[in-house]
Amino acid sequence: MKEYKIINKLTLKVQATIFLFIILFLSSLQIKATTSHDVRFTPKLQKAYFEIQKLRIEPARALIEEERKADPENAFITYLDNYADLHYLLISEDKTAFKEWSKKEDSRLLDLTKLSNSSPYKRFFQAEIRMHWAFIKMKFGNEVSASWDIIKAYNLLQDNRKKFPAFNPSLKTLGLLHVLIGSVPDNYTWVTKILGLKGNIKLGIEEIQFVEREEPFFKQEAQLIDLLLHAYTLQLSDAQRTLIQQLPKSQPDNLLLHFFATTILMKEGRSEDALYYLNYAPNGDDYLPFPFLDYLRGEIALQKGKYDIAFFFYSKFQQKYKGVNFIKDSNLKLFMSRWLADRDADAIPYIKLAGSKGSTIVEGDKFAQRLSEEYADGKLLPDQKVLYKARYSTDGGYLTEAWDFIDNYTEKSFSTPGDKAELNYRKGRILQKMNQIDRAIPYYDRAIFLTQGTSFTFGPSAALQMGYITRDKKNNTLAISYFKKAMSYKKHEYKNSIDNKAKAALTELGE
Repeated sequence: MKEYKIINKLTLKVQATIFLFIILFLSSLQIKATTSHDVRFTPKLQKAYFEIQKLRIEPARALIEEERKADPENAFITYLDNYADLHYLLISEDKTAFKEWSKKEDSRLLDLTKLSNSSPYKRFFQAEIRMHWAFIKMKFGNEVSASWDIIKAYNLLQDNRKKFPAFNPSLKTLGLLHVLIGSVPDNYTWVTKILGLKGNIKLGIEEIQFVEREEPFFKQEAQLIDLLLHAYTLQLSDAQRTLIQQLPKSQPDNLLLHFFATTILMKEGRSEDALYYLNYAPNGDDYLPFPFLDYLRGEIALQKGKYDIAFFFYSKFQQKYKGVNFIKDSNLKLFMSRWLADRDADAIPYIKLAGSKGSTIVEGDKFAQRLSEEYADGKLLPDQKVLYKARYSTDGGYLTEAWDFIDNYTEKSFSTPGDKAELNYRKGRILQKMNQIDRAIPYYDRAIFLTQGTSFTFGPSAALQMGYITRDKKNNTLAISYFKKAMSYKKHEYKNSIDNKAKAALTELGE
């Protein structure tokens, strides 16, 4: 069982932010008309499928029910039932529904056994449903069961590929798994080998892009998976950044694509561009309630230093949200919205709530828990406010404001080694984003030096960025040493995600 917990942490929980976005597109199937007796992709079911993709879940369910009455033996109805549940559970995080609906996984898998063994959709649908439930279970903290589903899905897809080598949709999902498994750090690959899971980042990307080129019906889904993997594990190209912005404009009624564009642009440090897609996201009674959009509005306001507006949207998020994640994180952000505005007394209740309410499944909640504990121990100091202001502004791409916050500060301005290291990392990151690479390098190297033998995240973060910088300068030998340095740090809060990115970069460099 220990081995499965390790696999889960490195290929499931670590990838939680990636899976949140990938699963929403993972099984977006534009299936060709088929002569199979048991799989009929009718016009009404096709419309339901696209309605689900737009997060118009109830209209989709109505269409599915109409088709069920006319053709109850159509196996694609089983798939769409699961697809709709997937979107609802991941967005709503409805714990009651999760408990009630979990038993549907086995019944739907059993229903799919009625498909002929000569149909490539039999194992494909079974694998997809297992993937759906793996990500749902992970969302709710049921990690061991999720691990088993991933393993079984992988084996089903491998078997389907052998039996039906011309059935290209298998490559789409296998490619995803090959990339994610291939990004597991070297010291844990023995576990994947024992379980028979073979990863290969280069192969996985090639498989996905093959589907994108050769299967027009699956082109958009393959594009989305490719974009997500590059955004969260590899790096986006300029062409991919352009595509991210084109997709929601081409489908203005698709809420999911607007969410996708918003979050990726925010991750890329382009919050002002992201705000456009957030503001133009469709809404109405037919769409699934999506309070997380208010959380994102709060994030952008916090990055811009508009603390009262940030407080309003984080509060609105908490009022509407019934999920299990981002409770600690949003309470921390409510604290920051007051604390950074020098309203310390008003801020205190929220940092306490960050430590007492919510789960610690996602990294943001783990960070909030740690910061609450640091506050209780007297380690969250007033002179750190400027570092947080610079951090949030940098995250949003408001670089001039970020630099103005810390330009006149030196290491002597701070009393702890961690704060000194963070100051150097923040300066390096701002300058790097401003494309002042040579000015950034000394700050990154200083952050690495100051964090030797510590668990501060600023050292490995700086080493990762230096790996990218030296790789882009075509100094691959030095880049490899920096990526390995990034992976050498122990037990810091972003170890899994940094290690995965460093491993992916090393693989691309032939290591």
